[in-house]
Amino acid sequence: MLRVNEIFHSIQGESSHAGWPCVFVRLSGCNLRCAYCDTLYAHEEGQDMTLDQILSRVRRYRCSLVEVTGGEPLIQKDTPLLIERLLKSGYKVLLETNGSQDISRVPSSCIRIVDFKCPSSGHCEANDFENIPRLERHDEVKFVIGNREDYEYARELTTRIETVEKQVTVLFSAVFNGLKWEQLARWVLEDGLRVRLNVQLHKAIWDPHLRGV
Repeated sequence: MLRVNEIFHSIQGESSHAGWPCVFVRLSGCNLRCAYCDTLYAHEEGQDMTLDQILSRVRRYRCSLVEVTGGEPLIQKDTPLLIERLLKSGYKVLLETNGSQDISRVPSSCIRIVDFKCPSSGHCEANDFENIPRLERHDEVKFVIGNREDYEYARELTTRIETVEKQVTVLFSAVFNGLKWEQLARWVLEDGLRVRLNVQLHKAIWDPHLRGV
């Protein structure tokens, strides 16, 4: 049983899978309260669903890519079981997690997108850096950057990640309506970083405050 905030079909807006149709399973609850959070509604709202009910909803969309997100999905104990069921059903599965939870609980064939928190989030102390050696080559690490301090924090961690697994994709994203994309791009180019700018495509396509997209 899992508490689910929403299940919807949309275009993947972030990560290296941006642009692909994707079914999103947004689970309820989060252990953090980031300053720039754009899914506050997922902290409390939701309904209890069995794994069979969730899979039945996902199948309606006839889409092979599924992302399990939140909130923070790994604070619910049955999330790894949901991911295992999705994988066994033939789906390509992405998990977006806030970096505070042990990703080794999740099947390694799942693509774990670890959103390590920068200082402006108010929660960088929650990062579990033991997740760095747990990363597989197909996993991704994301940093949401709001200012120069965040950028330098992310740059240092990127170097640390590359010493462990050079194939991991590192994503730099600007806080929405915060840091300008031009500025973030300039910093990345000046420092010659091997990172990918992570633009929130769904917010460019639809109203950025619209839910279920």
